[in-house]
Amino acid sequence: MRIGFDAKRAAQNATGLGNYSRFVIGSLLDLAPGNDYLLYVPSPSKNRFIGALPPAARMVSPRGVWRACPSLWRVMGMSADLRRDGIDLFHGLSNELPSGITGVRGMRSIVTIHDLIFLRYPSYYKAIDRRIYDRKFRRACIDSDRIIAVSECTKRDIMSYYGIDGAKIDVVYQGCDPAFALDVPADVKAAVARRYGLPQQYILYVGSIEERKNLMLLVEAAAMARTRCPVVAVGRRTPYADQVVSWAERHGMAGRLMMLHGVPSADLPAIYRMASLFVYPSRFEGFGIPLLEALNAGVPVIGATGSCLEEAGGESSLYVSPDDPAALAEAIDTVLGDGAMRGMMIARGRDHAARFTRERLLGDLLKTYEKVLNT
Repeated sequence: MRIGFDAKRAAQNATGLGNYSRFVIGSLLDLAPGNDYLLYVPSPSKNRFIGALPPAARMVSPRGVWRACPSLWRVMGMSADLRRDGIDLFHGLSNELPSGITGVRGMRSIVTIHDLIFLRYPSYYKAIDRRIYDRKFRRACIDSDRIIAVSECTKRDIMSYYGIDGAKIDVVYQGCDPAFALDVPADVKAAVARRYGLPQQYILYVGSIEERKNLMLLVEAAAMARTRCPVVAVGRRTPYADQVVSWAERHGMAGRLMMLHGVPSADLPAIYRMASLFVYPSRFEGFGIPLLEALNAGVPVIGATGSCLEEAGGESSLYVSPDDPAALAEAIDTVLGDGAMRGMMIARGRDHAARFTRERLLGDLLKTYEKVLNT
C-alpha cells in the first residue's frame, strides 16, 4: 500500500500538531514497514524536525511553478502530485485536506481533527483565523472518506458543529514520546536541575502560557494552598504570561513562580520526573498529551473539567473546575499531604498510561485505514 501524508507540521512544528504527525508517521515506519510512505512537504528547506523520523519515508516537495508558491501548492497543487504518485490512501494529519482530493481516482482519504476550540471559544482567536479554520476543517470533514478524532470529546464536537454522522468518525487517541516512561539517570536529573535552577520540590505545568491554558488558576491556587510548594511553568510565552507574573507579584507569589521558555524536548522527561505534582488547568483541549507525559513519568496529575482531560488522565487523576482556585488548592494539599494517596495515583496513573502505547494506538489507526480501503 502506498500512503501519503500532509507532512508540513511534521517537518516544521516542534510541538502539538508536529508531535502528533511525527508520532503517527514514525510509528508506521517502525512497526508497519511493509508499506510505501510518502511525506508531502511544502518547503524542503524548512524540515528541521523530519530528522527525528526513520529515513525510510520519501519526501515530496513542489515542482515547477509551484516552487514559488509552496503554501498554495499544499492547498491547490498537491492533489495532482497524489494522482501522479499513485497514492492509495492519503492522511491529512492536521485538520485539513488539499482541495481537489475527491477527484483523485482510486485514492481514499482520512483527516485527523484535533479540536474545534475556535468554535467553542471564539474569543481566543482572531475573526479571520476562525473563518479560515472553519472553512478548512468543515470541508475536510465532508470530503474525507473517514475522520479520526483524537478524543471522544472532539468526536462529539464534530458531530455537533458540523452535523457529521458519528459512524464516519473513529476515535484514535494520541500517544506521547516513549522517553517519558523511561528512567532518567540521577546525574542527568541533577544536571537539568542545575541548568534551570529548579527547586527541590515543585508543582509542574507544561504547555503554552496562554489564556486558554489557564495557568492563572494554578498560581492563584498555589497562593491559597497550605503546602507552600513552588510552581514551575514550562512553555511558549505569550502576552498572557505578563498577566500571570503581575498577579504573582501583587499576591506574594513572585518568589514561588518560575517560568521556563524554549526548553528542549530532551530535558522534559527529567523535569517531569523531579516534579512533586503535575497540574494542567486548561479550559479546553482536544486531548491533553501533557497529562499522559506526566503519568508515564510517574507524577500524580490534577486536571480541569469541561473537555477531554479525563480521557487523557484517567480515573486515578483528580479534576477540578477551571474557575475554582479554592478547589484546586484543596486538591493540591490533598495530594501533596497524603503519601499513600500520591503513591496510589502514581501506580494507577502508570496503568492508565499503558493503554496509550505506540503498538496499541497503531493497531487502532490501522483498523481505520482498513475500514477506508475496504469500503
